[in-house]
Formats: sequence, C-alpha cells, structure tokens
Amino acid sequence: MANTIPETGLQLFSTVTDDGHLELALKQVPVPAPGEDEVLIRMEAAPINPSDLAVMLSAADSDSFTAGEADGQPLARAAIPEAAARFTAPRKGMPIPIGNEGAGTVIAAGGSDAAQALLGKTVALAGGASYAQYKVAKARDCLVLPDGTGAEAGASSFVNPLTTLGMIGTMRLEGFEGLVHTAAASNLGQMLVKLCAAEGIPLVNIVRSEEQVALLKRLGATHVVNSSTDGFMPALIDATAETKAFLAFDAIGGGRLAGQILTAMEQAALRTLPANGPYGSTQMKQIYIYGGLSPAPTELTRGFGMKWGLGGWLLTPYLQRVGAEEVAKMRARVARDLGTTFASKYTRRITLAEAVDPANIAAYNRKSTGEKYLILPQG
Repeated sequence: MANTIPETGLQLFSTVTDDGHLELALKQVPVPAPGEDEVLIRMEAAPINPSDLAVMLSAADSDSFTAGEADGQPLARAAIPEAAARFTAPRKGMPIPIGNEGAGTVIAAGGSDAAQALLGKTVALAGGASYAQYKVAKARDCLVLPDGTGAEAGASSFVNPLTTLGMIGTMRLEGFEGLVHTAAASNLGQMLVKLCAAEGIPLVNIVRSEEQVALLKRLGATHVVNSSTDGFMPALIDATAETKAFLAFDAIGGGRLAGQILTAMEQAALRTLPANGPYGSTQMKQIYIYGGLSPAPTELTRGFGMKWGLGGWLLTPYLQRVGAEEVAKMRARVARDLGTTFASKYTRRITLAEAVDPANIAAYNRKSTGEKYLILPQG
C-alpha cells in the first residue's frame, strides 16, 4: 500500500498577509509518514462549519475576494478592513491549515496494535487541518465508522453531534429542565430536535421563517416560534412557561435576540414565582452564546430581573470538563446513531479548488439556514 501513497498532496491554508489582506490558498505539501501510534488518512469529505469560517475568512469581506494563483495553485484574496487590523495582527504571515473535522480512509499506519487495527478502515476525526488530501492523526483520536458508512456520511461526526450532546449535558449539570435554541433549523438544530424528542427533553426552537417552522414540525418538534412574526414574544413566553426552559443556547450572538429570550424567561417564571421586590423572579435564567451568525453587538434591554447569566460556550472546554470516560460514551453514541439522529444533509459538494473560488466563498459564508457545504478533498 505504501507504493500508492504520493509524495505530496493539496492542503488549504488561510493567511493574513503583511499588506493587510486575507489569502485562501491551496499548497502542495509533503504527505507525512505516520508515527508509531498514528495513521495516515486519505481525506475524502470535510464539512464547512461556521466555526471553520471564523478562522478561514477572519475579518475579510467574503463578497470582496478576487481570484489569483501562486505556484500553479489557485488562491483567493480580499482586503481586511482597517478597523479589524489589530484583531488580525497576531496572524500576520502565519499560514493556518483549515478544517475542524472530516472523514476518510486509513491508508498507512504506525507499528502499534491500535494503529494497525485501523488500516483500510473509514474513520472520522476532528482536530483541524481537515481541508487536505492527506492527514496524519493519532489512532486514539479516530472514530471508526460503522460498516457500510461512507466518508460523506461520517464527515460531520464531531462538531454538531457532540455539541448537541454537550448542550444536554450542560443542562443536566446545571440543574435545568429544558432548552431554548436559536437558528434551530440548521443541521445542528435538527439533530437537537431529534435528540431531545428521544430523551423526553422539552425544547423551544426559535427560527425565522414559516418554512423552517414546518420543517421542524415534520421532524417532531413541539414548540417552534418564528422570530420574524409580530406574535413572536407572546409565543416565546408561552412556550417557555410550558417547557420551563430557562437555559438557552444562542447561535446568533449579535442583536436583540438574547435579551428577548431572557425577557421571555422572566415573564414565564413570573407566572408561577413571585417577584423578589425590584429584583425580579428567583428563577435562574442562563443564555450561552455558542455561535456568531450575526456580527452585530449583543443588545440587552434590562427587564428580566437580576438572577440571570450570559456567557460563552464552546465544545472543547465542555469535553475537558466532563472527562475522557464521558467523551468516549458520547462518541460511541454518535457512531451508533450516525444514520438517524446525527445524520447531516449537504446542499452542495465542492472540491478544494472550488473552495477558493470567490463566488463559492461568498455563497458558503452567507451561513444560510439549510445550506451546508461539503468539501471533497480528492475531487
């Protein structure tokens, strides 16, 4: 098998240049040899997640990229606004490999039993640098996909599935009974609907169109509210009161929505709990921002008492919090239910070269609900 492994392969890098631009470029890089406990994976599928775009495009305007070429490979280039220059300065001159997760076939392995056992297997993995034709990874970090499951089906086995499980785990650790979720018609949101239904967890889904309401209802969602309608706040208050969902995960980040959710939680709590004088109800209300679909400032109009919290939530710190044994259980569940609860849908598949096409960059950075891109590194 070693004779079939090329010396070099394509990989996608994002670089902030010294002259204040962002470059997305394909480069031919040496194919690494696996160490004793490592495997070499021929990468066959890798999704574009919002968390990838934050590093991939940084502060550049995704509509302003122009096409170019370097060393015979395509690149795309866009100016970084002057106002964002200080935030991107630490990245200057550093080509960063992109891609949080993906899947492919193990084509070479180190000498350890764990590594050798993966030869020929289709595996999924996370940890970065997945927008590449070849990638080395520790054997222990690979998730062996069930027999008959291809790389495309397993490409999104980590970020979205483990995030949904982490949301439910956080709810239980912090003593809440139900959840509120925004941008709920996304691939992740649809997983959360199915997962909460399976576990009997009350879930309030916030979407922004009637088409998205219908989509989640077809999946079995009970509480779906449309933030674009005049009746949004009354409907959100009623749903929160019925579900006792006082923990929210917000993928939007910017704008008024986080404050509206806290207000709805307070109004729902006041239906059964007396106000503590001028300080509102005694019900704890918590919102975790885990995404940044809106770059606008987060606006809070204080009308929700004093017992509340607003913070950030990321998957990696949660996994570190719960420990290796719990993470192993989470990964095993994802593998078991990859074709059902944790199935992902993709609206377009593109090659590595197409990923740096300016028209495609503008399209996948719109982060439109229901539109998910999958990179096929082998073309």
